[in-house]
Amino acid sequence: MDSRRFLGFSLFFLSVSTGFARLPETHKKLSGSVLELKRDSPRLIFDPTRVTQLSWQPRAFLYKGFLTDQECDHLIDLAKDKLEKSMVADNESGKSVSSEVRTSSGMFLRKAQDEIVAGIEARISAWTFLPVENGESIQILHYENGQKYEPHFDFFHDKVNQELGGHRIATVLMYLSNVEKGGETIFPNSAFESQEKDDSWSDCARKGYAVKAQKGDALLFFSLHLDATTDKRSLHGSCPVIEGEKWSATKWIHVRSFDKATRTSSQDCVDENKNCPSWAKRGECQKNPTYMVGSEGAVGYCRKSCKAC
Repeated sequence: MDSRRFLGFSLFFLSVSTGFARLPETHKKLSGSVLELKRDSPRLIFDPTRVTQLSWQPRAFLYKGFLTDQECDHLIDLAKDKLEKSMVADNESGKSVSSEVRTSSGMFLRKAQDEIVAGIEARISAWTFLPVENGESIQILHYENGQKYEPHFDFFHDKVNQELGGHRIATVLMYLSNVEKGGETIFPNSAFESQEKDDSWSDCARKGYAVKAQKGDALLFFSLHLDATTDKRSLHGSCPVIEGEKWSATKWIHVRSFDKATRTSSQDCVDENKNCPSWAKRGECQKNPTYMVGSEGAVGYCRKSCKAC
């Protein structure tokens, strides 16, 4: 199977299931549409009625009250004495560099750092239908007066950052505080035709579809199209804070596991997908050699079944 077709099908399923907020059958209904998902620990509550589709280009959804006030305050407490200047990924080298494009401060939590963090990560997985292991560690960000993040993409332009986990499929942006004015999330390339904005919106927020930072809300948007190509309409930024301060938490989610440290080296003769033998029998080694066998710059996923080693 062509890897792009396979990923495209997966993205289509994710998009439909996320939009309708359907959940796995391993749940217990509490009241109305509120569900409690079965997992070992901690207790996981998910309410799909709080999810609203904001845009189809890019695909964006807002979950009202995704985090409790206590969860928001806990994440801030974990981060506030560990903040450093935020960095950006260089488009050529992939290295983290300082830039005036991004003037906030931030830090990364550890995955499942405590019970509350683990519960939030599990809830994100339930909402997005993407495995926990595909996510990066949650990044906590703090914006003071005038601080911003200019419009940018969350998918990568360099190959270095794609080696672990591949492209970022989706971003979940959680707002940990209210902002008196400014600090909106802006989508300058959104195809959304109109959005009424009164004087409470900043001038920056008038340059495209915008979402106000409200404590506890979470914004989910996809950086890839349904056919797995990058979505230029997912360009987004954080408007400058004009009054008050802004705290947020970001979870980036990749197309593959982000926990796997390295891929198989070119010296190992193995298959990295359980479907490799059947794909090889159907002629995929010849039809899709880049994925199956590999190329000069990348190791294939089915080298053993394709007898390429």
